Amino acid sequence: MTFSKRSLITLVILAIITTATYYFFARRGITYIWHWERIPEMLFYHGPKSADDPVVRLRMGILMIGFVLTLKISIASTFFGIIIGTVVGIARLSNEPMTKGLSLAYVEVIRNTPLLVQIYIIYFFVGSMLRLSAFAAGTAALSIFAGAYVAEIVRAGIQSIHKGQMEASRSLGMTYAQAMRYIILPQAFKRIIPPLAGQFISLIKDSSLVSVIALADLMFQGQQAVARTYHAFEIYFTVAFLYLVMTFTLSMATQYIEKRLAISD
Repeated sequence: MTFSKRSLITLVILAIITTATYYFFARRGITYIWHWERIPEMLFYHGPKSADDPVVRLRMGILMIGFVLTLKISIASTFFGIIIGTVVGIARLSNEPMTKGLSLAYVEVIRNTPLLVQIYIIYFFVGSMLRLSAFAAGTAALSIFAGAYVAEIVRAGIQSIHKGQMEASRSLGMTYAQAMRYIILPQAFKRIIPPLAGQFISLIKDSSLVSVIALADLMFQGQQAVARTYHAFEIYFTVAFLYLVMTFTLSMATQYIEKRLAISD
């Protein structure tokens, strides 16, 4: 099935769901006055930023400011999550009991405790000692959380490569690190792209939890906009659409990378 066919099917399904929802509310006599005209100014507006910056120009509205911050924290968390996960994933395969035990403990503790609790601990406990900003604490929490899942994905990817390739690499005079870098990890990377993409799509959605530490991400800005205008449906639908833009873009980028890597196969 091509991308165009899938997109068409998705649009048809969304149209059916929207029509069914409207019909349901209409039959029950529930009326709601929509105010979609308020949404564009929350995305972009033309005017001064403040009294200190009176220049009239096109500026980002409250939702786009949150969108950009969510994008930043998601990219940063993905980057550090990959680094943490790769190191811990390799450590999980170590023959040294201490290294293997510590990496296993990290994975089990992080995966079996709620992300919201981890954000609170890092922001209020660790962050207060190290004087971390809300952005740094939120990024650290998401990176550590993602790293535990990436570690298991990396471990499974490495174990899926036949052990004979490591033995052949070592017989050619390569060190363990060289064999991992040049032989094992490149092959494992191709196999773990789909689960990694799924994990980072979930990470983008999980980033909405950093709003609890007053980090002005997309979810936080949406809540502030609802509190000011009381247009909850319009704003939350827009917030959901902006999250969809980020996750769908990542999904398409992943498919492109898979196709490019498949050429070498």
